[in-house]
Amino acid sequence: MKLTHWIGRTETLHDVAAPAPLLGLAATLDHAEPPWIAGEVPPLGHWLYFLPRALERDIAADGHPHKGGFLPPVELPRRMWAGGEFTFRAPIPVGQAITRRSTIADVTEKSGRSGPMVFVRVEHEISTPEGPALSEVHHIVYREAPRPGEAPPPAEPAPEGAVWRRCIQPDIVLLFRYSALTFNGHRIHYDRDYCREVEGYPGLIVHGPLTATLLMDLFLRHNPGARITGFRFRARRPLFDIHPLEVCGRPVPGGAELWAVDHQGNLAMSAEVEAA
Repeated sequence: MKLTHWIGRTETLHDVAAPAPLLGLAATLDHAEPPWIAGEVPPLGHWLYFLPRALERDIAADGHPHKGGFLPPVELPRRMWAGGEFTFRAPIPVGQAITRRSTIADVTEKSGRSGPMVFVRVEHEISTPEGPALSEVHHIVYREAPRPGEAPPPAEPAPEGAVWRRCIQPDIVLLFRYSALTFNGHRIHYDRDYCREVEGYPGLIVHGPLTATLLMDLFLRHNPGARITGFRFRARRPLFDIHPLEVCGRPVPGGAELWAVDHQGNLAMSAEVEAA
């Protein structure tokens, strides 16, 4: 079956915005008193709900569920979260029933410098009994495993002029805790031998959503209680647990520009936040 046949497929899931995952997120982000609005799911905290619960027998060698089902069965071995766009329409009260309707909006096959790639655009709409609360566009990219001796993608220097900075050592405990919070079994986040020997990475990979969450957290640390209305992020370069990273930002009218930097000063993720 052609991958484009997946375009238009939908999935509807139901959950409850329980408080326990948010307590775990606060601890993982090192907050005794988190800087988000009390009684509400914080921005990007919705990733702790609607979790995949594939049976153990349905898990593939990489730790993900076998391909197919809602997402198209792309044969390329590497799957990465390339970016996302969010519109926060209304608060999600803690303890509230929530519904997520997901749609495969587009599937595009391309050929790049590193070989064939497939881009999948997924659109999520999260609502409460009061109505729509959050719109999300999720960009996924699939690509081949690196060839022996293949050079990494060219680095992009990080912006200058940061007003806020926070240095973080993304150790295996941080990655484990975030994997547990999101029920993410992908082995690139905890299995060092798999990373090196199968996928060719030098260390464990920091989750893209975790990096985005750390950027959002940086903004909220300097703007506690801010009402977030929009957020966009784009992954530029992987981050690994073998080196420290830095999250940076600066205020701009209506919000902030944010970015993550690797140990060599390269841009790893860029983001923009909008606040009321």
